[in-house]
Amino acid sequence: MWRSVRAGGDTKTRKSRRTLALPKRCVDALKAHWEEQQRERRSAEKQTRWEDNDLVFPSAVGTELDAANIRRAFRLAIKDTDLDSAQWTPRELRHSFVSLLSDNDTPLEEISRLVGHSSTAVMELVYRKQIRPVLQGGAIAMDRIFRED
Repeated sequence: MWRSVRAGGDTKTRKSRRTLALPKRCVDALKAHWEEQQRERRSAEKQTRWEDNDLVFPSAVGTELDAANIRRAFRLAIKDTDLDSAQWTPRELRHSFVSLLSDNDTPLEEISRLVGHSSTAVMELVYRKQIRPVLQGGAIAMDRIFRED
């Protein structure tokens, strides 16, 4: 089932519905999350408060989360880090994803596909400051051409 916070519960575009492979650490985290969720569910069921909506990330009683709940949970998750919760929002995770892939030599075309863009144009405009290999390419090439012996 595809879910989104958009009006009507659908994705932004039909092309937005895609299946992505998850890294092992994400699969492990989701399994741990599911186990914790089952404990919360049993506790809520005892109080007849649980609403089963088949959600991966429901509220403590099984209902959909709203944007304020997500931002609050995100602030709580980063409170013991060096990140400033006033500056970091869940949206920043998308930028971090692009940056990490770019910094680790993932081709721009692949990053664009992963974030749902049909070409690299939008990604390069929006995320330009984070695409270091593109910005460093000229300097690296010049160092290679004019290396000191």
